[in-house]
Amino acid sequence: MIILNSIISNYRLEGNMKEFSNSIRTKNLQDMQTNQLDLLVIGGGITGSGITLDAQSRHIQTGLVEMRDFASGTSSRSTKLVHGGLRYLKQAAIKEVHEVGSERAIVYNNAPQITTPLKMMLPFYEGGTFGPFTTAIGLDVYDRLAEVKYSERKYMLKPRDTMEREPYLKSENLKGAGVYVEYRTDDARLTLEVLKKANDLGAKIANYVKVTGLLYNDDKRVCGVTYEDQINGEIGEIHAKKVVNACGPWVDEIRKMDDSNKGKHLHLTKGVHLVIDQEKFPISNSIYFDTPFHDNRMMFAIPREGKTYIGTTDTTWTEDPKEPNITATDVTYILAAANQMFDLPQYLTPDDVEAGWSGVRPLIQEEGKSPSEISRKDEIFQSDSDLLSIAGGKLTGYRKMAEKIVDRVAQQLSVETNYEFQPAQTKDLTLGGGDVGGEEHWMDFFDKAVHEGITNHNLTRDEAEKLVQRYGSNVDAIYQLLPETKTKARLPRIDWAMLTYGLEHEMVEHPIDYLLRRSSQMLFNMKHMRSIKTPVIEYMTKYYNWDDTTKQTMTDEVDTKLALTDLRDIKKKYAQYINK
Repeated sequence: MIILNSIISNYRLEGNMKEFSNSIRTKNLQDMQTNQLDLLVIGGGITGSGITLDAQSRHIQTGLVEMRDFASGTSSRSTKLVHGGLRYLKQAAIKEVHEVGSERAIVYNNAPQITTPLKMMLPFYEGGTFGPFTTAIGLDVYDRLAEVKYSERKYMLKPRDTMEREPYLKSENLKGAGVYVEYRTDDARLTLEVLKKANDLGAKIANYVKVTGLLYNDDKRVCGVTYEDQINGEIGEIHAKKVVNACGPWVDEIRKMDDSNKGKHLHLTKGVHLVIDQEKFPISNSIYFDTPFHDNRMMFAIPREGKTYIGTTDTTWTEDPKEPNITATDVTYILAAANQMFDLPQYLTPDDVEAGWSGVRPLIQEEGKSPSEISRKDEIFQSDSDLLSIAGGKLTGYRKMAEKIVDRVAQQLSVETNYEFQPAQTKDLTLGGGDVGGEEHWMDFFDKAVHEGITNHNLTRDEAEKLVQRYGSNVDAIYQLLPETKTKARLPRIDWAMLTYGLEHEMVEHPIDYLLRRSSQMLFNMKHMRSIKTPVIEYMTKYYNWDDTTKQTMTDEVDTKLALTDLRDIKKKYAQYINK
């Protein structure tokens, strides 16, 4: 208990937490224009964020720019699992299973508030991809390769026990199930907490900064970028000894600027997930299952915050990766799989879908090879101008991806500067909000922090638990803001505290940053999100002193995203079809 008290007292708002706000953003841009960086990272998804933290922790002075908000692309649109790599076993990718499984445990220990262990059921049916023997053997191999601790290792269930554990599974032809552990995460917040830690260590970070070109020295080596500030329209230059292109689906766009987009290039595939209220999809277990279409696809159905989300699809995407649409075909495919896999209270239709998200995976394809030979591994490319690009990979492996490319950067800088940089420091480096004593003390911290929220801040247990789970050791900063909210704006006191904290310590620049990525309300609490949308915009209008044009632009951005997220057009077409 002494440990927990010291943890909470050491991380007061006015204490050890560095500001990460609009004013810091402005200062960072000024500093990056004035002083040459050791390393500039382009792209604020999980890969770029991991690189920035790894490099800065080795005392490589690093900057990062992101053209939109952090994690606004692929890194907020995953299945929201820190995977152990079970799917790699089908491809006999032994090394990948071992590496990704090991990384999962590291992520959990360094940020237990963002990663929640959950039992995943893998049911198997007559004629399906998996059977009792192959499932048991596969999960045993998986447990050992991924170095799963003994208490979390797999066990097998017979059909009757399977139905007792999850009565909403289809019972016909059921042969049993395997149960193993996966880790659910909040992908956008994982990215953010990596960046906040990098900020604490001195990295120069700015969102809404679009790279418009590359700079070269007299030796035709890349030495920086030109940019346009998407907030105020200002342009500038940032100089750096090394530049890493970690733009996810936009990696090839930066490579085109460098005239080095050749040999291998990105192949984008779209993945869609749907969110349904648990009253209509009331499973209590996370399920990993064969789709009933015999197309070699598998899906996840995962309970979260009173909802169940299900996905994903895997289709080639050749259009703008910013906002890949969700089509009627996508929705039909996912709902058909759910309706055939589960015996639910009623047949699911598009009207039952509260929200959805769609993102693209940047896979790597070599010129002249077929789509079937597309690689899902991460790869590093270095051009003739020394531009470093990294693409592919998985959310779970972000830390090792960062380590590999920063090793290369450090080696090159050592040769050029005659200075020896440290090896990777991130294996035991606590992320933002993770100062809770590691995995071992997380639940003790959780219980104590929840108790404090209930007894000292008049929160319900559910409210306190959600705040502690979201903010970890930084929850005390939220608690301190709560008493001030009684006379502020038209926002509920918790939203006021979360938004204020977001503005001061999470670089919230647009209302959509808070509504979607900082709070996840646009995905998992749509009704509440609609009720606070206008007050959030009004509060930020006053905070940033926006004019009417800017306020309308921000409102339009939220409304456009909302229409995509709640599948308004698809539901309308479905209603018209039913009425006919």
